[in-house]
Amino acid sequence: MTRKPTILKPRLLCVLLLAAVLPAHALTSDRNQPIQIEADQGSLDQGNQSTEFSGNVVIKQGTMYIHAGKVRVVRAASGTQTITATGSPVQFGQQLDRQGHVKGQANRVEYQSATGIVKLSGNARLERGGDNARGETITYNTRTEVYTVMGGSKNNANRGRVSITIQPQN
Repeated sequence: MTRKPTILKPRLLCVLLLAAVLPAHALTSDRNQPIQIEADQGSLDQGNQSTEFSGNVVIKQGTMYIHAGKVRVVRAASGTQTITATGSPVQFGQQLDRQGHVKGQANRVEYQSATGIVKLSGNARLERGGDNARGETITYNTRTEVYTVMGGSKNNANRGRVSITIQPQN
């Protein structure tokens, strides 16, 4: 792979095609498992087609898990859903069909079912085996398996930079 020289800016944007290096093929059988939700409190607003859970929220479906302080699910008239989880941090993980587990964390995790986009923001981290990516924001397209890792402003702890570690192939 040839790399173009990069000029460092206050916000560094690295678009990575990690499909070849970091494929995230979730365990297919998880989709057929029931979803279990536990929280200190839950509410349903039929009129707005939204559900909200708060206080030590734990969501499990097969090997997939999410731990968050608050989770809100909004369903559009078209049937698509937006899921937003917040916490300090939100933690998640799942067994993969091949090559172990994927896990991550961020202050906020948002998923749009219409686009298949997952956005981790605020001290975002994603790890699979020894491979990992860290930045202020990580966006993952579940359909194309393209990751975008973005650093924060120069004033934050990582000084606008991203960190990516890719282990050598055996």
